Amino acid sequence: MGPIQLIDEHGARAGDEAAAGFEMPSAEVLLGIYRQMTLARRFDIQVTKLTRQGRLATYAPGLGQEACEIAPIAALQPQDWFFPSHRDAIGMLARGVPPQGVLAFFRGDWHSDFDPKQYRVAPLSVPLASHLLHAVGLAHAARLKGDPVVALTFLGDGASSAGDAHEAFNFASTWQAPTVFVLQNNQYAISVPLSRQTHARSFADRAVGYDMPGHLVDGNDPAAVYAVVAHAVERARAGGGPSLIEGVTYRIEAHTNSDDPTRYRSSDEVEAWRARDPIARLETYLRGAGVLDDEFAQHVAGEAEELASSTRDLMNAEPQLDPLELFDHVYAAERPALIEQRAALERELAEAGGQR
Repeated sequence: MGPIQLIDEHGARAGDEAAAGFEMPSAEVLLGIYRQMTLARRFDIQVTKLTRQGRLATYAPGLGQEACEIAPIAALQPQDWFFPSHRDAIGMLARGVPPQGVLAFFRGDWHSDFDPKQYRVAPLSVPLASHLLHAVGLAHAARLKGDPVVALTFLGDGASSAGDAHEAFNFASTWQAPTVFVLQNNQYAISVPLSRQTHARSFADRAVGYDMPGHLVDGNDPAAVYAVVAHAVERARAGGGPSLIEGVTYRIEAHTNSDDPTRYRSSDEVEAWRARDPIARLETYLRGAGVLDDEFAQHVAGEAEELASSTRDLMNAEPQLDPLELFDHVYAAERPALIEQRAALERELAEAGGQR
C-alpha cells in the first residue's frame, strides 16, 4: 500500500483506500495551512537570496517541503512544544517565532534570539538527531507531572541513521512519552541518496521495532500530513505514547548555500518533483471546493510580500552586538576563569579603540 493521501497530485480528492481511514481536515484548517505555506515559501526564497548576498552565514532551505513543515505545526495546541532541526526555520516561523528570532542563529548573532518558553519552540539544533532526545525528555517530564503537553519534533532521512534517533525512539516508547516524530524523507542526506541510506521499504516501518505506530504519508499532501499528525498528537496527549510519521517529500533547493546539488542529482528529477508542489496541490483542491477565491489568494500573496520586505530590511540592517554578551548567560554565578576571560576581552576591545 502506498503513502496515505487525501489530495492527489492533481489536486483532486483521493480515494478511500489511499485515505486509510483518515478524514479530510476542515476548510478553515486547510485555508490556514495554505496561508502559512505561502508565507513560508516567500520567506524561504527571500532568505535564500539574502544568504547568497552574504547577509547570512548559512541557511538550509525548506522549499518543496512546506507541507511537512507547516501542517504538523498546525496540528499543535498552544501548550505543546516544537523541537526543530537545522531545516525547520519555516516551521519555527509558523509557530510564531518572529523572523529576527529565526534568523539570528543563521547570521551568527545569537544561538537563540527568542524566548523558547514564550513560543514553546526549542532553540534550533544543527547536530543531527540530538534534539530528538530533548523532545523526549520534555515529553517524559510532562507525562510525569500530568501536564497535557505533546512534544513534536522533525528529523530527516539522514538523521534517522544517527544513534541519537534510535535512542530517542527507544526512550519515548519505553517511557510512553507523548512525542510525535515527523521524519521528512526528502530523498537526500546532503548528497547521499535514499538508496544508500536504507534498504527498508520505508522509514515508518522502523516504528514496529519500538512498538509504536508508524505511518507513511504523502509528504506533499498538506491535508494528509495534518490529519495523520493531528491524530498522533491527540493520541499522545491521551496517554497513547509516541508515533513515527514519515512524510515522503523532496528538497527542491540545495542542502545549504555551500552545496552544489547538480553533482549528485539531475534537473529532470527536480522538475518531476516540482510538478508535485504542495502549495499548488492544496490551492487546486481549495479552489475546486469553492473555498479559496482570488481575493483571499491575493491577500495572502500581499502578506507574503510584506513579510519578505520586512525580512530584507531586518537583515540589511547591521546588528548591534556586544562581544561581552558571550559571558552573560553561561553560569548563574560566574566562575573565576570566566571572569578572567571577560577581563581579557575587555582589554582587547579597549586596545582596539573601544569598538564592539
